[in-house]
Amino acid sequence: MMIQLTATPTSALIDEPVHIRATGLPPFQIVVLQATLKDEMGNLFHSHAYYKANEVGEVDLERAPSLGGDYVGVHPMGLFWSLKPENILTKLLKRDVMSSPFLVQIKLYDSNLPLIHIPTTAPKVSLTLERWYTAPGTKRIQVREGHIRGTLFLPPGEGRFPGVIDLFAGVGGLIESRASLLASHGFATLALAYCDYEDLPSQPEKTDLEYFEEAVNFLLRHPKVLGPGVGIVSISKGAEIGLSMAIHLKQVTATVLINGPNFVIRIPQVYRGQISQPLPFSPQLLSINALGLAEFQHNFEEARNEANENFLLPIEKAQGHFLFIVGEDDKNLNSKAYAKQATEQLRRNGKNNWTLLSYPGAGHLLEAPYSPLCCASKISSLHLFIHWGGEVTPHAIAQEHSWKEIKKFLRKHLLPVVTSQL
Repeated sequence: MMIQLTATPTSALIDEPVHIRATGLPPFQIVVLQATLKDEMGNLFHSHAYYKANEVGEVDLERAPSLGGDYVGVHPMGLFWSLKPENILTKLLKRDVMSSPFLVQIKLYDSNLPLIHIPTTAPKVSLTLERWYTAPGTKRIQVREGHIRGTLFLPPGEGRFPGVIDLFAGVGGLIESRASLLASHGFATLALAYCDYEDLPSQPEKTDLEYFEEAVNFLLRHPKVLGPGVGIVSISKGAEIGLSMAIHLKQVTATVLINGPNFVIRIPQVYRGQISQPLPFSPQLLSINALGLAEFQHNFEEARNEANENFLLPIEKAQGHFLFIVGEDDKNLNSKAYAKQATEQLRRNGKNNWTLLSYPGAGHLLEAPYSPLCCASKISSLHLFIHWGGEVTPHAIAQEHSWKEIKKFLRKHLLPVVTSQL
């Protein structure tokens, strides 16, 4: 009988699961399945796992447990989320989200082959999968209007769509991967840059909320965007800005805050003459772990513990709803403590407009489902390797669960409730 390797579907969005099966194996044989991916910069990522065929010579990843390798147990998408870079501390990032997918090669080898020989040995059987960041028909529009710089992604189809602004961390540039994916799921999404991009300053001296207000108004004016409110999906420094937008701008009705602070970080925030000063930072509390990776999660604790209530953002003034997402193994910010403090503040003010999802073993960089964990990477402006935290399997579980919850939350608060006509 011939060995066959199948995957359904072979071409799909990056956040869609794939069903992988090997058939035609000798009963109870142990095999190695390997996944490899080369990014647009030529960086190689790979993963492998050992599987044992059943009595009819089949390995079905939806049922069969991995016996060892990069993960253990039944994880149908384990080969994808356990991908590791050949050059350590390399982050997998899709730059061109429109015209090309990531190609993932799945190969099957005999288990008696030593791992060091795998790169030079032909597999028994292999196949290539396409992993896309945009659904067919998604439109990408460069935005240079007034002060705002970014990219607007419009979902396929005619209708008007709920509008979302996507904010990444303060490392600068423009990351389009999450916005393009949100658009593929029906949200008109503006990936908004706010530093170190085109004519935006690389090291801004302040965060001007009027820039973000302009972005909200731009989105709501767009003929393809369904009002009256917009949503925000934000992480890290972006979540500080997302929280402030929710406080000051009544058009913001649904805010997703992923591993963010409840105070201003590094540079002052300004809105119509009002200035919010950053919480003092204690550089002496930076720790460098055994691998030489910088961990920042305690750097604000001193100032926060001194009951500096006046530094906390007045979250109770926000009209909309919040979804807090926390990785409990975040080594960059003490995000679990900040989310807890923010929700306590809401509760004390008689508010119940929030949901908190807290994930043990998840790190700072929570991304789309099946994305590999980036537990550390270099920040060029800091000349440091930063430890983001996270353990491979729990982080993957958190990514899959939180993504479903993000989409559900945005739909709930941005789409009108259609009442049935009697």
